[in-house]
Amino acid sequence: MARFSFEVFPARTDAGRRNLHDTLERLAPLEPAFVSVTCGAGGGSIDATVGVLERLHQTGRAPAAGHITCVGRTREQTDAQLERYWNTGVRRIVALRGDPPAGHERFTPQPGGYRTATDLVAGARATRPFEISVAAYPEPHPESQSVLQDLRVLSAKAQAGATRAITQFCFDTGAIVRLRDRIAAADIPLRLTPGVLLATDFQAVTRMAQRCGASVPDWLQARFTGLDEDPDARKLAGAIVAATQVDRLREEGFDEFHFYTLNQSDLALAVCRLLGAGAAPARSAA
Repeated sequence: MARFSFEVFPARTDAGRRNLHDTLERLAPLEPAFVSVTCGAGGGSIDATVGVLERLHQTGRAPAAGHITCVGRTREQTDAQLERYWNTGVRRIVALRGDPPAGHERFTPQPGGYRTATDLVAGARATRPFEISVAAYPEPHPESQSVLQDLRVLSAKAQAGATRAITQFCFDTGAIVRLRDRIAAADIPLRLTPGVLLATDFQAVTRMAQRCGASVPDWLQARFTGLDEDPDARKLAGAIVAATQVDRLREEGFDEFHFYTLNQSDLALAVCRLLGAGAAPARSAA
């Protein structure tokens, strides 16, 4: 049976917080490997992130993983954030360089801060014995010159202490398989977990893909064409797209998947049920 993990983000409104609570409650019976919680863009406050992590740890419904980035903090401030995670009970982190703050086209290291994800992994490893996941790119990173450069970066992250790489969402299943094979051929000790986007809004998918360098195939646009005013049909299309991709990846030997839920519990639950997770075993006839 495949194992699943989920990404959620802290909510900013009371309605959003109620939805997030509902999402965590509905996903818990699926026994996820972990639930990762994103941190504020642009180096903002992590209080909301810590609040979600505390809830996950206190309820014991799922292991928690806190996101950590290089954006907007000195090394001392980042190390303090890591300590705060540890004191909350968090033993897993997702270490990322982070996107440029709003209004900036390119990432610029914070003076006195960690400069790259590799530096951040090394710093986290020196701070506490976290289990560290990092990002991987089946299609080249927007700032990369080649897939070989990306592979060298992954190797450096592993040498710094990372043990798992979670892919950026990618609709080209073959690209994910090829990345796994390149990692294996280069003898990089990272377990590759495909990241799967649970999408219902094609325009939003296009915007996210542009930021991270992912391609958007014509067949995906065709799935959502004409459904702008039909949210139920869009959810059904999104569930089928995600479940189909996971099925194809399972045929290629993958057995762990990380879902970018966008705090949509109904879609995440539907996809996992389509894949056979969380359902009671069938009873045999008397």
